[in-house]
Parts: sequence; C-alpha cells; structure tokens
Amino acid sequence: MKLASFLCMLFLITTLNAQEIVKKNYPAKNLNDLNISIDGDFNEEVWETAVWENQFIQHEPIEGNPPFQQSEFAVLYDENNIYVAIKSLDTSPDSISMRMTRRDVTDGDLVGIMFDTYHDMRTAFAFIVSAAGVKSDFVMSNDGENEDNTWDPIWFVKTSLADYGWNAEMRIPLTQLRFEEGDEQLWGMQVLRFIFRKEELSSWQPMQREKSGFVSQFGTMDGIKNIKPKNNLDIMPYVVARTDRFKQVENNPFLESGKKDNFDIGFDAKIGLTNYLTLDLTVNPDFGQVEADPSEVNLSTYETFFEEKRPFFIEGKNILTYKLNFGDGDLAYDGLFYSRRIGRRPNYYPDLNSGEYADIPDATRILGAAKITGKTKSGWSIGVLESVTAEEKAEIKGIGNGRTQSVEPLTNYFIGRLQKDYNEGNTYLGGMFTAVNRNIDDSHMEYLHKSAYSGGIDLVHKWNDKKWQLDFSSYFSHVTGATEAITRTQKSFTRGFQRPDADYMTLDTSRTSLTGQGGKLTLWEFDGNQKFLLAFSWKSPGLELNDVGYLQAPDDIMQVFWTGYRFYKPFLIFREANLNLNQWVSMDFGGNIKVIGGNINAGSQLKNFWRVFGSFNLSGNQLFNSALRGGPALKIPGYKNINLGFNSNQQKKLTPNFSTGHYISNEKNFRRNTRYNFGIGYRPMKTLNINISPGISKYSDQLQYVTQRDHQNETRYIFAHIDRKTLNMSLRINYNITPDLSIQYWGQPFIATGKYNNFKYITDSKADNLSDRYHLFDSNQISYNSGDETWNIDEDRDNSTDYSFGKPDFNIKELISNLVVRWEYQPGSTLFLVWTQNRSGYSGEGSFDFSRDFQGIFDENPYNIFLVKLSYRLGR
Repeated sequence: MKLASFLCMLFLITTLNAQEIVKKNYPAKNLNDLNISIDGDFNEEVWETAVWENQFIQHEPIEGNPPFQQSEFAVLYDENNIYVAIKSLDTSPDSISMRMTRRDVTDGDLVGIMFDTYHDMRTAFAFIVSAAGVKSDFVMSNDGENEDNTWDPIWFVKTSLADYGWNAEMRIPLTQLRFEEGDEQLWGMQVLRFIFRKEELSSWQPMQREKSGFVSQFGTMDGIKNIKPKNNLDIMPYVVARTDRFKQVENNPFLESGKKDNFDIGFDAKIGLTNYLTLDLTVNPDFGQVEADPSEVNLSTYETFFEEKRPFFIEGKNILTYKLNFGDGDLAYDGLFYSRRIGRRPNYYPDLNSGEYADIPDATRILGAAKITGKTKSGWSIGVLESVTAEEKAEIKGIGNGRTQSVEPLTNYFIGRLQKDYNEGNTYLGGMFTAVNRNIDDSHMEYLHKSAYSGGIDLVHKWNDKKWQLDFSSYFSHVTGATEAITRTQKSFTRGFQRPDADYMTLDTSRTSLTGQGGKLTLWEFDGNQKFLLAFSWKSPGLELNDVGYLQAPDDIMQVFWTGYRFYKPFLIFREANLNLNQWVSMDFGGNIKVIGGNINAGSQLKNFWRVFGSFNLSGNQLFNSALRGGPALKIPGYKNINLGFNSNQQKKLTPNFSTGHYISNEKNFRRNTRYNFGIGYRPMKTLNINISPGISKYSDQLQYVTQRDHQNETRYIFAHIDRKTLNMSLRINYNITPDLSIQYWGQPFIATGKYNNFKYITDSKADNLSDRYHLFDSNQISYNSGDETWNIDEDRDNSTDYSFGKPDFNIKELISNLVVRWEYQPGSTLFLVWTQNRSGYSGEGSFDFSRDFQGIFDENPYNIFLVKLSYRLGR
C-alpha cells in the first residue's frame, strides 16, 4: 500500500513537472481580405473569429501561481502585417497605472508580444506598449542575455480603457520582421503582462526563472501561411540650422563677434538588402540633439568610459560587441569595438605663437558610415560597419594672413563580426576583425598609429539543458606606425615597457609595429537557485586596442570565482533576494601579484516594494604598475570598502533613494573615500516626472601622483597628499505631452576641488613599511613662489633651486544643460528643438566653499547653442 501510494505520488509529481515544461502553441488566423482599424477597441467582427487565449501564469513574484488579473490575446495576419489584440482584464480599472513617458522608457502597466521569427531559440523581436500608449521595442539576442532597445521599427499601436480593464491593439508591418519564406511559418512567441501596482509579471507560456535562457522558453505560433518577406526601404533626409552665442572676446578673431551660425544637410537610410540583412547608411550625420557627457575629474591612469548616445552607432550594437572580460562593472567595458572612437575630439592641439588664436573642431566630422546587420535562417549573425572621418584642421589667426594645421588625419574604420549557431542554439562559434587606417601626411601627426588591426574568435557551448556553459575567446592586436608612435605606445602609462623593474618587457625605440594578444576562459553553472562562475583572462603587455576598441590596462592575468544564491519566492519580509560571493587574483606577465581581493554583496526587494542593497569588499596589499607613470611599480596598502543603499517604492508620486560608500585603507590615514548620493523623484501628474540627484564625495590620499623631474641623472617621481571634494547634482525633467511629443531637460552643476600638501618623492616603491617608500620634503627643501605659482625644490639645501613644478591645486566649476523638444510628427519623421548651455571655470584655488563655488558657476560666461533639426521619412 505504501509502495503504491509512493508510486502514485511519484507519477503525480512527474506529470506536474512535465506540464510545467510543455510548450504551448498558438494558431494564427488569416484576415481573409478584411480590414482592421487600429483604434484599441476590437470592434471588427474578424476579431470574434480569432482564437482568443488566456490562462496566463504568474512569472514574478511567485512563479507558477495564478496571476492577480487574467489576460487574453489573439493574433491575425495578412500579406503585409501581423495584428495583435491584448485584453488586460482588471476588476479595478481605476487602479490601472497610465504613466506617460517617452519611447523605450515605459512606465506603469504594460503588455507586450515577442516573436522568435528565426525560431532559433536565441533571437526575438519585442513589441511592448504601456497603458498610456507608449511604445517600447527591442531585439533580444543570445537567448535573452542581450537586449538592444535602440531598435526602433515602424509599427502602430493604440490603447484604450474598457469597463473590464484596458486594451492594446497592434499592427506590425512584415517589413519590420526577418523571417524565411515558406508555405507555413513556425515562430517562437511569448505574450507578457506587467501589473505595476503589484509589480507582477505574468506570461502566456510558463517560464522558469531558475533556468538558463529566456527566448528558448517561448511557446510557438503557427498557422501563418504564404507570406513573403518584405525588404524595408526608409530614407530620412534632414536639415539642421544651428547658432552659437557666447561672450565677445576682443582681439580673438574667432570670438570677437560673439556668435557662429551654421546650416547643414545630410541623410540616413535603412535598406533591406535581403529578408535577413539590413543596410544602415548615414551621410554627414548630425548628433546635435544628443545629451552631453557628464562632468568629471580623472586623476588616474585609466581612460574614462563614456556611454554611446548617437543613434546610428547604438542601434544594432549587440551584434558588433566582442567583450574581453566577464561579469559587469568596469571589467565589462573592455572590448574590440568602442564606437566613441569614431568622430572623437581631434587628437592634436596645435602649437601657437604669441598672439595667435586657434579654432579647433569639437569633434571629428564623420563623412559617412554604413552598417550591415542581420541574422540568417541558417544561424549566421552578421555585422559589418564601415566609416570614414574627415581630415580636420585648426584654423589659426592673429599673425599675418593666418594659417591652418592638421589636428586629425583622414581615417577609415572597419569592423566585421560573424557568429554561427550550432546544436539548436546551444553552441555558437564566432569571430571579429577591426581595422583602422590613417592617412598621415604631416610629421607632427606621426605620434599616431598609421594602422591598427585587431581580431578574435569566440566559442560558447551550453549543455545539460543549458544548465552549464563554457565560454572561450582569444584575440590579438597589431599596430604599425613611425618609431615615435610605437615608442609612445610602449611607454604609455598603463603599459610601461620602460619600467626599470619590468624585466619581462623590453623597450625598443626602433620598432615600427607592436603585437599583443589576450583571451578568456569561463565555466558557468546556471541551474537552480545557486549558480557559480570560474573564470580566467589574460592580456599581454603588447595588447593595444584603443584606436577603435576600449582597453583599460594590458599586462594582466586574472582569476575570478563567483557564486550566487537566488531566492525567487517571497519569504519573511522579502519578495525576492540574492546573495553573491566573489574572489579574485590579478597578476602581471612577470608573475607579480597585483591584488588579491574578495567581495560579498546582497540585494533584495521587500514586500513593500522598496529595494535594499549592500556590499563589502576586502583587499590585501596592491602592486600598482602604472602609479609612477613609467617608473617602478608602487606597493600600496589594501583596503576595506562598504556600500549601502535603498530605492523606494516606484509606484508612489514621491520616490526617494540613497546610497553611500566608504573606502578605508588598511594603513591608517593612507587613503579614505566617502561618498553620499541622494535622489528624489516626483511625479505630480501622469505626464510629468522630475528627478533630482545630488551627490558629494570626499577623498584623501597620501600618495597622489603630481609630476616627474630629473635630478642628478635620476628621475624624481613627485607625489603629495591630496584632499579632494566633489559635488554634483543632476536635474532631469521629462514632460511627455503625448507618446510622440515630449520636452526633456537635463542639467548638471559640478564642482571639484583638489588641495595638495606634504610633497614627497618616491625612494623605494616596494618597501615593507609605507614611510620607507618615499622622502617627505622638509621646510628647508621646498618653498612656494606665489608670483608664478610654482613649488621650488632644493634637495641638498644649498639655497639653490634644483627643480620646480607648478602648483597642482584646482577648483573646477561647470554647468552642462540640455533642453530638447522632440516631436515625431509622423512615424519615423522627427522635429527637434534644442537649447544647450555650458558654463565652465577653472582656478588654482584648491579649497571648497559651497556658497562661493556654486555661485561661481553662474558667474561664468555661458556658451549657448540653439539648434533646429528636421528629418522626414521617405519609405515603405
């Protein structure tokens, strides 16, 4: 009897588990030459003949439970379009959240449909709409690991309220989808609904959160017969009128008028080459409507990574991505392609004679760019980008008839990416190649690489129902140029071939090329609540990617172990929670350990919809190879770092948030960093959202690099104690009048100060005791000359200056602001009205005084830019 009961129970459990993974199928129906008006009301009789499906299942927060409110949907088609109707049933229609936002930043109640038209179980096209009628659309790749929300197809949707809830009615032209011609289509499909007041996500096809992959868990849709792929053709010419207004400067021929006017034209195009491949073109592009980068002061040896915001380069960016590392954070930025290199600020600043003034372009003009992206039915993902930037010249006036000088050579950029799916999307093999070629005719530009090439292969294999994943990549770089360029590359701060303690590297000033390589190997386990990662990566000293890629630092070998536990179901006061543990070791190619560290972090959403998070980092002594900018590696003490924060319930009109971080060195008073970031959002009505985010940080360091000087055939690496204070505040106002008409303002006042004292030079950079690593100048060795603002050093105390350096203290004040009115007056056609104002000031006063410095921002002279941009879509 007991055995029989056990077998019955086992059978029941097995049956239930089997039901959880059964794939649903939806049969789409043909319109049969009937018409549908997209009005959100489903009044046409043809909707009554469609197959209406419901039985949605909760995905979050309690997977597998019935949803708070049920949903229904139907799909129809004709030879040109897919039609989707979604009914969001709601017993309390007054509680439906209808927040107006701009496109791709949806808020409130949402519904959406996703199509895996390739049925490769890796790629999907998503069409989402809010109850307020705001669109969001994106392409998912790598089985949901990547989302590209810069994809903006032309499709049509209307929403409406009903006594039973709310409706969404969509028309998606087939020109916006990629699929294979055939007698009958079989697509992957998923329909989702998000109820904002409950933060509940429900789905038509049940999915498992603990299982790896997203697209591979879709249901299917069949019944679509005898449709043909349709290649889209969109051409969008544009005109731009711009005027700059600024303070007149006497005797400066470029600023004495106080204004500049400019008129420009160009066009963008999107052309379907095949039913799988799309060609994007831009000729003489203008990005005047793009928000400026935030202010910063960078005193490190690492280049700051800035997010790409230009539409041409961000659309389809995932297919041109080749990451060098794993995980997120700073490591995630390294890659073979960093699109901000194209059209960057010119590299060279001209040498000016007394009485001369220069007009230098803010950015290198992009003459044109072309991009081919897509994925074939056979599993080939293809991405190719070609761009040419102009030779830029500075115009110099003030003496005689004036002159010009090249500040950036004519440059060609090429990026190519291929990837092939195998084994039903469980294995993919790919490769990437990049090339930069510069036309360098001027000797003063020979410090730049004449050519730069990079490439790599990558392999990902998943097995055991995608529970395990192996990820391998190997890449190279090769740069060529004059000896000046290659010597400069070898001696760069982050590479340091000239370092006297780097016996595994040799500086060769006769070289005209340099080659490097790197790679990574990771093993993941995704299944269940507990997950882990074991990873290794390496980057050789000769690796150089920064002509068209992004590389923080070469000469690195790293090992990482990560494990995490996910609480998917609510318990105690938590709706969900996660706990993570990390460990890492980094060394250089000489086998010297640079750092050993670890981290524990946790995050959770509470049942009151607040989110809390925190982390604790611990590191031992570090070896900083680039600290002396070409000198020997510097040993610095380890540290402890704690971060805490919360985000409040986003359903409320008033939404405060807060985070803080505290960095404390293991050596008393060596280094300390404290930051506080506040934020408050206010939504007084559905169409208006105001966010204010002030932040302040205080940083002190006993060993801040200042400069280098030669003394008695030795190099003096000058350091000092620094006290830094930074204050910034971001104000963002979004007034979304309709889904197609918005007014957006962003402004950031910024103050940064740095005060240096206790100057010293490095004596033994790796001594066991911190105080033995440097010599502190005493009052008889250092003196300050206020007349020319220099510090004079008399090392041997013979009343004669041995060397000197400028006062490094700084006080930087900036205001960046941007006001944009955007009106999409018809699908794909847009009018922009833009006002940008910048104010900036600099002084050698290193102290911080909030009242003085904040007022000082507005005492600086403004630089105003007024711009009108009109584009018009010609297409089908």
